[in-house]
Amino acid sequence: MGRATPVPRDTLSRSQARRVALRAQGLDRGRPERTGPVTMRQFQQVVDRLGLLQIDSVNVLARAHLMPAYSRLGLYDTGLLDRAAGRSPRRLVETWAHEASFVPPETYRMLGWRRRAYRTQAWGSIRDVPLAHSAEVAEIRRLVAEHGPVTASQIQAYFEAEHPRTRTEWGWNWTVAKRVLEYLFFTGEVASARRNAQFERCYDLAERVLPAAVLDRPEPSDEEAMRALVEIGARAHGIGSMKCLLDYFRLRGPAPARALEELVEDGVLRPVRVEGWARDVYLHRDAIVPRRAEARTLLSPFDPLVFERRRLEELFGLRYRIEIYVPEHKRVHGYYVLPFLLGEDLAALVDLKADRRAGVLRVHSAHRAPGASQASADLAGELAAELRVLAGWLGLAEVQVGAVRAGSSPVAEGATPGGQGEEDSATDRQPPARGDLAIALSDALAREEAAGLETIA
Repeated sequence: MGRATPVPRDTLSRSQARRVALRAQGLDRGRPERTGPVTMRQFQQVVDRLGLLQIDSVNVLARAHLMPAYSRLGLYDTGLLDRAAGRSPRRLVETWAHEASFVPPETYRMLGWRRRAYRTQAWGSIRDVPLAHSAEVAEIRRLVAEHGPVTASQIQAYFEAEHPRTRTEWGWNWTVAKRVLEYLFFTGEVASARRNAQFERCYDLAERVLPAAVLDRPEPSDEEAMRALVEIGARAHGIGSMKCLLDYFRLRGPAPARALEELVEDGVLRPVRVEGWARDVYLHRDAIVPRRAEARTLLSPFDPLVFERRRLEELFGLRYRIEIYVPEHKRVHGYYVLPFLLGEDLAALVDLKADRRAGVLRVHSAHRAPGASQASADLAGELAAELRVLAGWLGLAEVQVGAVRAGSSPVAEGATPGGQGEEDSATDRQPPARGDLAIALSDALAREEAAGLETIA
């Protein structure tokens, strides 16, 4: 890895801007070779660089907040995050940041203005709680104080007779207890002490969750907090438009725009031009341009590098959408699709599922991304190697590309690959893999497996 070149003062090429963004996110280099397990210090370095970890409950592969550390560190013990967020003194706490997120406790204090402004910042089912359930708010405050940490289901048991759980509403069928607890969580009266095995929040009084050293500090003014949040987003992105930088913490309105102007005036941010990027763009003063980008990793749909979809398209040439809520027949790339980063390119999109019962990482589709520079065989080989690493981290023994077999066309859905009279196995009953990279990926995995068997022999 060569030394970084000085940042150009006025104009950056698209390639230079991409490398700035990758360096800022810790994604410009291959994962370091390790002689031992990832430490809490190394995990903390990822958190410090990113500033937050977005939380999402979808567990078709791995929960979203677990993936960014994997993408940058490789195989690591997810218990590090559980310790950081579930034991005192906590290194991470939950709050509404870029959606629901883990943030350092210091950043939690910077978001106090959002908690106070819940009437304009929260959605209706939370915003209306004090008027709709004032008596329950008082009672649940008391119950949390007496019994916390507690889950919403434990609190609901006290209210089931008067406010029974319903299943008739569209969307989230939150109980009264859950609504009240989420209101108290949004406003900061309670916090999440940990998540249980069912991924439920365990609510407790905020003063029993936040580190004492953080509680003892005076809360920053709204102006100071806004400026600090904009800078965290700018440092984590390295380069971006105003929309990119403010989106990191979902900041809107004139206050964050003023904070950005102040950061420019103070030299923390510098306006630059990026070839082909038709918006005003700002470069953080700590940003550098590495000579090359050499990482190979898969990214969660909720990774900070891909937060802002327009930025992704302008910077990497990739139009990327989460298609979880898109009807199956209308999906372009699949249900839970991860971008594959290779060098400075987002070179492929793969729809993955962790089949934990079968011990298989299933690839439902594999597509070359527009503009991928690698030959399909080379790209498939790199992706195959990365999928093996991911499978190992997830504790899965095998990677399977749909029902595609090496050197063959995709097996037609419902067909019997072995000929008439042969009973389909569970593997062969998988739907055919989709995408222009599926067969090459299956072949690459088969070659890897064959090479491994020869080594053992």
